[in-house]
Amino acid sequence: MPIISMFYGIKIYIYLEEGGQHNRPHVHAIYGEHQMAIDFEGNIISGSLPRKKQAMVVAWTMMHEEELRANYELIKDNQAPFRIDPLR
Repeated sequence: MPIISMFYGIKIYIYLEEGGQHNRPHVHAIYGEHQMAIDFEGNIISGSLPRKKQAMVVAWTMMHEEELRANYELIKDNQAPFRIDPLR
């Protein structure tokens, strides 16, 4: 599961879930023992983070939607995803 970005202690991962529970493109955000799945438009699919961290991840995904989609296509083609700038 490759990390594509990291900011304020939050790690963002992207990978394909063949037959997984989420059937739309998304990333996983992990902060300590908290984790959530969020689609590229900023909609939370499952889980949660502390309120401020969750708001950061929602904003970040919306800011980087095109890059996330490009990474998703790379992964579908069995290529390595690229890193995406962190939230500053």
